[in-house]
Amino acid sequence: MRVTLLGTGRMGTAIARRIAAAGHELRLWNRTRRRADEVGAGEVFESPADAADGADVVLSILFDATAVGQVYAALAPRPGQVLVDMSTAGPHLPEQLAQQVREAGADFLQAPIVGSIPAIDSASAMILVGGDEAVLERVTGVLEAFGQPRHVGTPAQAASLKLINNAMLGAVSAFTAEMLAAADREGLDAETTFGLLSRMVPYLSARRRGYIERSHDNPMFELRAMRKDLDLALDAGHEAGAALPLLASVRELFAMAEPAHADEEITGLIEEYAR
Repeated sequence: MRVTLLGTGRMGTAIARRIAAAGHELRLWNRTRRRADEVGAGEVFESPADAADGADVVLSILFDATAVGQVYAALAPRPGQVLVDMSTAGPHLPEQLAQQVREAGADFLQAPIVGSIPAIDSASAMILVGGDEAVLERVTGVLEAFGQPRHVGTPAQAASLKLINNAMLGAVSAFTAEMLAAADREGLDAETTFGLLSRMVPYLSARRRGYIERSHDNPMFELRAMRKDLDLALDAGHEAGAALPLLASVRELFAMAEPAHADEEITGLIEEYAR
């Protein structure tokens, strides 16, 4: 299939390479062209509209609602195309995008990804797909190049589930930083402590380098992106009438760490406890 990917950050780059390896005709666009050129696969275009023109499937994975809105405003969807947004931008935007795309005669899916770059590289990332199941069937072959698509309801529901997932990740990450810092103050061995925590929460092993070696570069999940997602999760929960005092505290912790560690791995939060 002819596949366009809009957005070639770390996640987008990994997705692009998997799509190209699966044999699809790949077209790329990124706001900073150099990032798209560095993918080393596909044809790079100067604008999102040019990249999307003639594609069967248009994927997007962008930083926030502002970026997604700007890119979609530049597109001219055509009948038969399927536009799939994989960004984490809150539950309201997908419904707006879906209406915009349907009015042009095309189809829309919201499909945020649960999993980081290693999961994409092994095509084991979970893809939460919201929208028409028949439309999903048309693009399953593309999505399976880098993950495991699962239909979860409407576009808004898919977006909300991603926020629930990221909120849990943020909370667990913050508590891990707090417990490791406490163990250090108590004179406990860091490796032993981390081993116990990883036994309770196996996902932590993927971030051992950050927590134990205190190395937060080359992030799988940037701290500033986590703070952004926690804001979105709080907004969505409060709008629904949910009480989220713990999540609000976690958000404040990440906001405190953001000025010094914005572009680092979320494990950079632990440095706030070292002060």
